[in-house]
Amino acid sequence: MNDLVRLTAREAVAALAKGDTTPLDLIDAALERISETDGAVNALPTLAPERAKAHAAKLMEKSPPADPPRGYLYGLPLAVKDLKDVAGVRSTKGSPIFADYVPERSDLMVENLEAKGGIVLAKSNTPEFGAGANTFNEVFGKTRNPWDTRMTCGGSSGGAAVSLATGQVWLATGSDTGGSLRIPSSFCSVVGL
Repeated sequence: MNDLVRLTAREAVAALAKGDTTPLDLIDAALERISETDGAVNALPTLAPERAKAHAAKLMEKSPPADPPRGYLYGLPLAVKDLKDVAGVRSTKGSPIFADYVPERSDLMVENLEAKGGIVLAKSNTPEFGAGANTFNEVFGKTRNPWDTRMTCGGSSGGAAVSLATGQVWLATGSDTGGSLRIPSSFCSVVGL
């Protein structure tokens, strides 16, 4: 296992800010970890490595802001729940209706994260339209609990929680109306806000 995936999100951002690592290093470490673990858990069924590397290259060409806004991510790779659009990346919402949908524009949240130095590397699995406390759908199948793959990871942000618990990414987005962050975070032993 690449030691970079053992860093917390804060440690990874600090290493990026100091120049101790690069966004490309973190992308490679995350892709390696995803390759090692995702077959068993199915947390990140949609990857966007070319898009992520192109975004990283643009970030690395320019200096970070002299006075970065609070929470600036300096090129940290992350996963976005498959309910939110990412320009040029398959966005299924867990539904066969959108199985082949590729949006031209990103959701405002994604645009904001990227403007603050985040890099979208993957889309995390979700139940169809985020409805349900278990993460499974007809497009990508079931996401499994990383601690016991016979068990559920909860939902609807199950792919996000599992991607964090397995060290695939340092941050992942989710959403919560009726426990969609709280259930997976408690089932997977991660923090959901």
